[in-house]
Amino acid sequence: MTVPRGEYRSWGGLAARDSDVVDAADWIRQRGTRRGPALAYGNGRSYGDSCLNNSGTLIETRAFSRILAFDRETGLLTCEPGLMLDRLLDIVVPAGWFPPVTPGTSFVTIGGALANDVHGKNHHSAGSFGCHVRALELMRSNGQSLLCAPDINADLFAATIGGFGLTGLITQVTLQLMPIRSAAMDQEVVHFDDLDGFFALAAASDATHDYTVAWIDAQASGRHFGRGVFFRANHAPDFGFLPPSPGRNLRFPVRPPFPLVNRTTLRAFNWLYRHSQPRGAAPRRVPYRPFFYPLDRIRDWNLAYGPQGLRQFQCAIPMAEARRAIEDMLRRTLVAGEASFLTVLKLFGARRSPGLMSFPLEGATLTLDFPNRGSRTETLLTELDRIAIEAGGRVNPYKDARMSAATFQASFPQWRDFAAHIDPGFSSDFWRRVTGS
Repeated sequence: MTVPRGEYRSWGGLAARDSDVVDAADWIRQRGTRRGPALAYGNGRSYGDSCLNNSGTLIETRAFSRILAFDRETGLLTCEPGLMLDRLLDIVVPAGWFPPVTPGTSFVTIGGALANDVHGKNHHSAGSFGCHVRALELMRSNGQSLLCAPDINADLFAATIGGFGLTGLITQVTLQLMPIRSAAMDQEVVHFDDLDGFFALAAASDATHDYTVAWIDAQASGRHFGRGVFFRANHAPDFGFLPPSPGRNLRFPVRPPFPLVNRTTLRAFNWLYRHSQPRGAAPRRVPYRPFFYPLDRIRDWNLAYGPQGLRQFQCAIPMAEARRAIEDMLRRTLVAGEASFLTVLKLFGARRSPGLMSFPLEGATLTLDFPNRGSRTETLLTELDRIAIEAGGRVNPYKDARMSAATFQASFPQWRDFAAHIDPGFSSDFWRRVTGS
């Protein structure tokens, strides 16, 4: 499930062009001898161009993946940045620990999770990944190796969490894990009929469940507009540690010359998905991997979007404007005739990240993704950007491949404060695009 060596792409399908690639250990030994600015590359699961550095140097970190310390009594773990979350889970879950925050795939590196300050289904209870980072070590392009923590080089610590990998090469991460008593999840599935139903259900569930998220039927209209399926869960209190379930690692069977995601296929998928989740289903216990990482079993599922790749859009909207803005976005998507395969809605909580450029804010977050159809898709996404910004919200940089400089700078008005902490030897396609630097 890792990106093959020699293929350096984002998950949305953008390819590295004219980039030198060097292992992290070699870069540390040879700083200053490589062409152009540098950027660390983990497993390429960012959707846009924040992980790419055309005409510069990509620092390959996946071999830089040792666990340096793991205290099984306290759950404090120190590792190198290339450690895959998938491998970490195999080690810490049997010991009774779990990542305090996990994104929707286990095929990310720990360094990537930190650099993007990822969030998960439990933001309302745990905040973002950066809330649980106790320290990090950063190698700057001038040869400095700096320990950063909330009370040591605090400004650089804040800039590095969610800092798109631009403050230097992360060489170590110390993370506080959370204790669990089981590898199973107590999950409930609840249908809702409209957006009001979602917001009522989410508000009630966030008080009782650590993990909540909803799937929206983005093609439903009329009286069915805004319907969806809500998932909520807690770690099971005592169910024994289930053995790892290898399942079948299914490879996406074709590399289609056109998008397989369209209104016709989505209509069928939405019907099947909705009806596979029976109404009034009783709570049940499920292994943790299918709950957290439902798409990880399908290798290269992004190929379904066709040769032009996919464009994902994610925004965060303050609660006062969330209901209105999200309805507007979903309606405009319907009118545009675009088909969003993964339409996800959840609430963010009030816990703030220590990261200066962290994406989440208290309110609601909507995620949509579309096959890249050129100007047609761009027109819709620009309109969604506008709605988000006018509602006082922001657009997620590490899910983005095309937002304008104006949208980025309105989303993160503190960007110039962040820029002061960027390593002068580091850059990315994303940063050059949204700042003109």
